[in-house]
Amino acid sequence: MRILVLAGGIGGARFLRGLQKAVGGDAADTAVTVIGNTGDDIHLFGLKVCPDLDTVMYTLGGGINEEQGWGRTDETFQVKSELAAYGVGPDWFGLGDRDFATHIVRTQMLAAGYPLSAVTEALCARWNPGVRLLPMSDDRVETHVAVEMDGERKVIHFQEYWVRLRASVPAEAVVPVGAEQAKPAPGVLEAIASADVILFPPSNPVVSIGTILAVPGIREAIAEAGVPVVGLSPIVGGAPVRGMADKVLAAVGVEATAAAVAQHYGSGLLDGWLVDTVDAGAVAEVEEAGIRCRAVPLLMTDVDAAAEMARRALELAEEVRT
Repeated sequence: MRILVLAGGIGGARFLRGLQKAVGGDAADTAVTVIGNTGDDIHLFGLKVCPDLDTVMYTLGGGINEEQGWGRTDETFQVKSELAAYGVGPDWFGLGDRDFATHIVRTQMLAAGYPLSAVTEALCARWNPGVRLLPMSDDRVETHVAVEMDGERKVIHFQEYWVRLRASVPAEAVVPVGAEQAKPAPGVLEAIASADVILFPPSNPVVSIGTILAVPGIREAIAEAGVPVVGLSPIVGGAPVRGMADKVLAAVGVEATAAAVAQHYGSGLLDGWLVDTVDAGAVAEVEEAGIRCRAVPLLMTDVDAAAEMARRALELAEEVRT
């Protein structure tokens, strides 16, 4: 079975780890390809940083900081301290010493002319994540957020909105800058076309999955793939499981409910949708929108819980297929 997963950072990475456990005994007969969000990418200290790609790579490769869900385990921050001593910022984005090495290698390879997809493949050769990790595009795409601060409307990088401001001000608009001109990275459309099932993990539907779908050709290819497309709600009981997805959902006019997110994706894209058991009342509403829906536990409290979520997603895919 060929499984294609669209993934953001922490939620997508933890779901993928559960998926790997779920297919465990069938691993030899199962190939997982991941299309990773690059809209969160940012240039810091002259380096190209790809937070979501790295989170997937570190998580599946055994190098992630488990407690925080991003960055490296056993990390130190001497370089960050020295940069601060020179008065060089930003100081709100915490790159650790081990993490710096990844960004240095990536930036050197990009400067040498390698595309991001080739660089990602080279980095994964060290980590052996057990999946084929593809950036959504080799072209530069950066998610920006329009906000009003101190009586002035301005547009800031998503990382500044998410990390520095902690989404403390309303997002008036979310724009994946460069997406309209971007092309899917090599292998992306082929992976979609050859997939047996496509999964949307409980990643942010606006700035993670949504940004991937904003690259021309990807949404269309998924809609026309002719295979089950199943998503898992990132909203449980009217609130995000993790992070601040409700803030960016509001910016695109979508309620922070499991049913509203399913309708946001639409029946033209989704065939199946899993909601948490606390949102069982939303099942009928989702099905009225033309999307098969089931209520199951959706809290990734550990790897076993994530694996069970993955199993239920694959079961729903088979149900849709038949």
